[in-house]
Amino acid sequence: MIRAACFDLLSALLDSWSLWDGVAAELRAAGLGRAWRRKYLVLTSTAGTYRPYLEVVAAAADAVGLPPVAASRLEHAWDGLRPWPDVGQALAALSVPSAVVTNCSEDLGRRAAACVRFPFAALVTAEEAGAYKPDPAPYRLAARRLGCAPSEIAYVAGSPFDARGALAHGFQVTWVNRLADTVPAELSRARITATLDGWSPQTSTG
Repeated sequence: MIRAACFDLLSALLDSWSLWDGVAAELRAAGLGRAWRRKYLVLTSTAGTYRPYLEVVAAAADAVGLPPVAASRLEHAWDGLRPWPDVGQALAALSVPSAVVTNCSEDLGRRAAACVRFPFAALVTAEEAGAYKPDPAPYRLAARRLGCAPSEIAYVAGSPFDARGALAHGFQVTWVNRLADTVPAELSRARITATLDGWSPQTSTG
């Protein structure tokens, strides 16, 4: 039985891709927004122990050829994050407690969650957990906050790295593959969907 739901914040619920694109465009490098965002995902997926979030964002920017100011520009634009169009209806239909887990600092995590405009029961950040997903620490903390075993939690991931970590921790996983990325073989146990249209916690169970 599914007793709770847990969501990745910056990819599954919020269209952070557009925010990264917008900052890159302001820096006259419109074509680098997605490469920057993808590099950031790779860096956080291998970071393990938490280091300041904006340092990781800046390192990703540098790796793709964006100037050092990119990270501070992103922080300044942060409150412009907006939910994907399907998110409001999916959250409104929830009948179980829910949480969000994000590879963010405490400050940016709270600000991002506020952009969703939904009363989540818990917010877990990488800074608070002391590690970036897919390290087990954020998932473990989320399950503890929700008061459920991982097998009782429907987890909605926003990236293949996040889906892999959630599966390893025992959640019932749906990966919202919004950019139609190639599905790695190790995610065969996850439910893959392009949007949250028609999703419910019960559809995550195998």
